[in-house]
Amino acid sequence: MKNIQVIDGADNCVYDIFAATDEEFWLIFPPNQDIAFINEVMARGPVEKLDAAFSEIWKRRVRKPEAMGIHGVLFYELDHKKQYYTTRRDEEAVNPNGSKIR
Repeated sequence: MKNIQVIDGADNCVYDIFAATDEEFWLIFPPNQDIAFINEVMARGPVEKLDAAFSEIWKRRVRKPEAMGIHGVLFYELDHKKQYYTTRRDEEAVNPNGSKIR
């Protein structure tokens, strides 16, 4: 299982972590990516398979003290953050001017 942290644009979001099977994880995160934006994920499809995967993932919330790492971050309603994750890899995050964030 791989852990996905969900970062939502809602004011009352709590940034939960959910467990995904390897197959579910790869549906959301293409190879060499650990950052995803829900609109891009759904556009890649297949929508029916993604809907089924998310239905299962949402049943597997992981309490933060019990999480053994975060393998991917999924953003909802935060498209303005795409400029920081041009490669969709967390370690390669950059500022809008191209300078590294870390």
